[in-house]
Amino acid sequence: RSKQRSISAPRLSHTSTLPPAPRRPYARKMRSLSAAALVLLGAAAPPSGFAAAFVPANTFTPRSASPASVLGMATEIDDKTEVREYFNNEGFNRWNKIYSESDEVNNVQLDIRNGHDQTIQKILGWIEDDGDISGKSVCDCGCGVGSLAIPLAQMGAKISASDISDAMASEAAERAKSMGISNAKFYTSDLESVTGKYDTVTCVDVAIHYPTEKMSEMVGHLCSLANDRVLISFAPKTWYYSALKKVGELFPGPSKTTRAYLHEEEVVRDALRKAGFEVAREEMTATNFYFSRLLEAKRVA
Repeated sequence: RSKQRSISAPRLSHTSTLPPAPRRPYARKMRSLSAAALVLLGAAAPPSGFAAAFVPANTFTPRSASPASVLGMATEIDDKTEVREYFNNEGFNRWNKIYSESDEVNNVQLDIRNGHDQTIQKILGWIEDDGDISGKSVCDCGCGVGSLAIPLAQMGAKISASDISDAMASEAAERAKSMGISNAKFYTSDLESVTGKYDTVTCVDVAIHYPTEKMSEMVGHLCSLANDRVLISFAPKTWYYSALKKVGELFPGPSKTTRAYLHEEEVVRDALRKAGFEVAREEMTATNFYFSRLLEAKRVA
């Protein structure tokens, strides 16, 4: 199991990770509602999301299209617009606080902050163990406020990071600038528009916003950008997490702003294999309100 590392995170000036969220008496009572876990995670996944990234905003509907296909296209476009608008407005204000040292967070948000930080630190730990990231190119799809991209830049990687939210990409750029980082570029883009070739491609906690039926295509596109390695995390679809999600849907609230999608792990692994990649390392992070499966896949020679 990977050990937590002391690589600086972009929201902090110190060089240690946040301590685990303290367990509180009400935690067990809320376990059945952690629930909210997946639904909240839908709006809580890092501010990036590429729902329906393969459907351009100006897509037109052919006259011959079936009602089902028209509905599917509309849903995908709505997902993408929903995610972009949310993380450019209310979502930006909320998640910028979560991915910072702000005290203006509740216990659920603090738990998610810690869970996400654990996933980031596992990735940084793997890369630090490899010891070969300096000078290598990294494409971070769905970079949010730079939680992963900035520490990788500090390790010497050449970063190209994008997010569907202009507010998030701009915040990441500001954080990098304030830390004197010059080897990272941040820009606004959805997944379909990301092009080029990179040694490593990362996509952390973005799939929660991505429609299930498009997951394989999304993974394939990420692999097409990578020369050597792809790192991807997602909320796994298991009977337990699916049940939590259904229960959570019974408790409407302001956090239920974007759709939350769970993904079968075998579907993700199969898409990686078809693209010529094999899973080399894997991890699972689970707190009360954060669930994320992390896979590192390397291109098969």
